[in-house]
Amino acid sequence: MRPPITIAGMTIQPGTRRSIEVPIPSFYTHTSASMPVHVVHGSKPGPCLLICAAIHGDEINGVEIIRRVLAHKTINNLKGTLIAIPLVNVFGFVSQSRYLPDRRDLNRSFPGSKTGPMASRLANILMTEIISHCTHVIDLHTGAVARENLPQIRACLKGDTETEAMARAFRVPVIINSELRDGSLREAVRKNNVPVLLYEAGEALRFNEVAIRAGVRGILGVMSHLGMRPKSRKKKESDTLISRSTQWIRAPESGMLRSIVPLGTLVKVGDILAYINDPLGECEMKVLSSAFGIVIGKTNLPLAHEGEAIFHIAKFSEAEEVFNYIETDQDELDPLTDEVRSTEHPLV
Repeated sequence: MRPPITIAGMTIQPGTRRSIEVPIPSFYTHTSASMPVHVVHGSKPGPCLLICAAIHGDEINGVEIIRRVLAHKTINNLKGTLIAIPLVNVFGFVSQSRYLPDRRDLNRSFPGSKTGPMASRLANILMTEIISHCTHVIDLHTGAVARENLPQIRACLKGDTETEAMARAFRVPVIINSELRDGSLREAVRKNNVPVLLYEAGEALRFNEVAIRAGVRGILGVMSHLGMRPKSRKKKESDTLISRSTQWIRAPESGMLRSIVPLGTLVKVGDILAYINDPLGECEMKVLSSAFGIVIGKTNLPLAHEGEAIFHIAKFSEAEEVFNYIETDQDELDPLTDEVRSTEHPLV
């Protein structure tokens, strides 16, 4: 038999699953607060995978992704341990804010400390109570408010074959080799020699069915890669290409923004991405692409100030091939093209 796992003083025996409320600092109303954690501790040995969401409190797609993963029929028989935290930043989630009450960014506060500001204390709780058990981590994010991201994996791949294998097993068409940011969960986890992926998809404060489906499929694919659940006989890993750099396209002047290219579009240098005009429509300027690649992020707000980032492009040497992957992938994830009725009602 495997040994039990203990989190926040609660012991979970092998072959069982349990929800835990990890204590965190209380609200100033003196109302107690806790971080919800669900642990599936398999009876057979294997990796310990953490999936977490809402480190930025308004990035809620990951909450639904985790709900669907925990409801999946294969989870009760997994090898190893799955730790799921749908709400890391409980305070930001309650206030529908990216930040904590003191405006600090939790994802710039790792590894944290017991005596620092709230963000530092929350980061410390996550590192000591959860990360200390983990062999692998998947951190779920979205774009910011009014900014939408194409489903993508960001990971530091330099000399790390295991992280790259995890990224490919996630099966999204776009993988970005992304440097670690100071104070981020990714940086803190990597310093513990734990492979970590960051999944980006959708927009803050919005559910996106395609982004959610891609996230669920990706997590289950990584679990199969790690040997935690059987591999699918129907699907094979796609030969995804990796982007080594990205570029922001900024508004050349202020005005009303009329975008004409959606996420996932293949663009070349000089292609028209949008038009910006004054409210009367007397002056108009084209927004041109300065890069060859795939549009992986864009603003959804039709108002722009000069210099504002409005499109994000991932550079690929073989961008046309990636574009074909994206088209196929979107068709597979689109609920309108389902060949078999899903057990989950598509969100609209």
